[in-house]
Amino acid sequence: MSLVLDPAAQDLLFREARSANTFTDEPVTDEQVQAIYDLVKYGPTAFNQTPLRITLVRSPEARERLVAHMAEGNRPKTASAPLVAILSADNEFHEELPHLFPAAPQIKDIFFAERPARENAAALNTALQAAYFIVGVRAAGLAAGPMTGFDFEGVRKEFLDDDHTPLMVVNIGRPGPDAWYPRSPRLEFDQVVTTV
Repeated sequence: MSLVLDPAAQDLLFREARSANTFTDEPVTDEQVQAIYDLVKYGPTAFNQTPLRITLVRSPEARERLVAHMAEGNRPKTASAPLVAILSADNEFHEELPHLFPAAPQIKDIFFAERPARENAAALNTALQAAYFIVGVRAAGLAAGPMTGFDFEGVRKEFLDDDHTPLMVVNIGRPGPDAWYPRSPRLEFDQVVTTV
């Protein structure tokens, strides 16, 4: 059985998409980011949690502060990408659950009254939403360069607060010259899937 999604869209989102390391200077607009979010917000999470928070780093001053917290190899591409997003988990996401999961508004207090339970749920569901966000960037015809090579505590203190945990930094834009490393191998179906 073949996939329903058009092969060109499959290539755009997965087969031909890569993590970019260089970008052109073409700007990424707020309208593009809005369109990306308006698409990916429909991705599934547990109890319709929406812990992902996106901090767009646009000003030169903020960019300089962020670059100082990046690992050495990530600094040049973060300094030159048209847009950089800090993706973080809101550990107080449960406050929105009565609105987001009206079928059972009591879930907020049943499962998420304690901070450790919220942090665990936020970490998993933010990772899901971050993956949707990357695919959404690709759907917009842009390239994403997600990175975890940075000082997490430094970024949290510089850009967030104690209720937010940084997950990744994503450079966003049109791919520039020599944007891609060679494609790395992937595991095959029978290496990953087991039927019981």
